[in-house]
Amino acid sequence: MPTFKLVLSDPISGKARQFEIKDPLAQRFIGLKIGDELDGSVLKDFLELPKGAKIRITGGSGIEGAPMHPGVPGPVKRYILADGPPGYWPPKRGMRKRKLVRGNTISDSIVQINAVIVYPQGYSGPPAIPLGAKEIEKLTKAKEGTPA
Repeated sequence: MPTFKLVLSDPISGKARQFEIKDPLAQRFIGLKIGDELDGSVLKDFLELPKGAKIRITGGSGIEGAPMHPGVPGPVKRYILADGPPGYWPPKRGMRKRKLVRGNTISDSIVQINAVIVYPQGYSGPPAIPLGAKEIEKLTKAKEGTPA
């Protein structure tokens, strides 16, 4: 019985929210790969998305903290020689390091799934994850020209 933390990002508002996904909804995510899209209506219990919106899987991490890597096929753990993200940010150009990563497929050993909302073409409505009161206040002050 898998349980995931879904971190869903909204490109319009720039905000992210975290949801805990349990069975039977969690079974819909098993087998999806990085870059796959899922219909937005599956999250109707958590968030109201506009009609036609989709959810694109962008990554995740396993129970040991290893990030999912798009270049490693399957639901496996592998050591790769990494020269850049995800999983390794070299302090100097050209540096490489052997790092543990997860494959690009979601399995029951994945704990966190990162995803982004893909709005329908030409959508101009409000964001699905709205701005908070402090962010709105900062934006209105910035428009008026007063420092925040």
